[in-house]
Amino acid sequence: MTTRRYDADSRRAALLERIKDDIPPAVALALREDLGGEIDVSRDITASLLPEDARSHAVVITREPGIFCGKRWVEEVFIQLGNKTQMIWHVEDGDAIVANQPLFEVTGPSSLILTAERTALNFVQTLSGVATEVSRYVAMLEGTKTQLLDTRKTLPGLRTALKYAVLCGGGANHRLGLSDAFLIKENHIIATGSVRQAVEKAFWLHPDVPVEVEVESLDELSQAIEAGADIIMLDNFSVEQMREAVRLTNGRALLEVSGNVTDETLRTFAETGVDYISVGALTKHVRALDLSMRFRPAAAH
Repeated sequence: MTTRRYDADSRRAALLERIKDDIPPAVALALREDLGGEIDVSRDITASLLPEDARSHAVVITREPGIFCGKRWVEEVFIQLGNKTQMIWHVEDGDAIVANQPLFEVTGPSSLILTAERTALNFVQTLSGVATEVSRYVAMLEGTKTQLLDTRKTLPGLRTALKYAVLCGGGANHRLGLSDAFLIKENHIIATGSVRQAVEKAFWLHPDVPVEVEVESLDELSQAIEAGADIIMLDNFSVEQMREAVRLTNGRALLEVSGNVTDETLRTFAETGVDYISVGALTKHVRALDLSMRFRPAAAH
């Protein structure tokens, strides 16, 4: 268990390092949306009702259980609003949380905290919501060899953040973007000529990246195996076809199932012996975790 946790932590840390430059512009865009185009606390006309020297202490709690994600995004919100607050964290990304648990505390200028509140909570509730849903799917796969994958079906502008949340929930990432790996689908095959031609050209163009091809029949599966594809996506296969695909492939390629994945079908698909199941709903049907900021004067802290 310790090793598995270490591996999960390592994967999250590696992705966070890779996407670190995505966080400031994502936060800046969110703050500009809220502040009318310019990151300036004085543009929050409601917060301007407070005395300039007022200081407060706030605690953010979760109202429901889940998996926490979003620490770096929250910190960036306060940094971009002037870096005038002090924060105390009670959780780390990937931690399981329970209802009414404190997540973090922040102390500083009252107006700044109030201005930051919605943007900071928007990131946490969204990313934690994704991590929580992913963890639910992962639990349903326990005891099988199948790994849960995300897809590129993400909220625009939040691709890398959502994929980081998937890791926090215990899932794994498919490609981050179009330059990471080949995913040859029906229209690519039609335009190229055949499964074999598409796979062979992919290896010729970029021999150093994975080549995955989507197939819609057992005949196309055989073509993909013969062409040497690294991963073969079984698109809308029946359970019986999945079992037959596993038998025919016999370890010569990794198999991924995509399409018609629900709570009712997930476990059944996994028990066919496929290597991966990809679920677009993880990062496009996002339900935010319910969070709350409790606010009080700093002197009372």
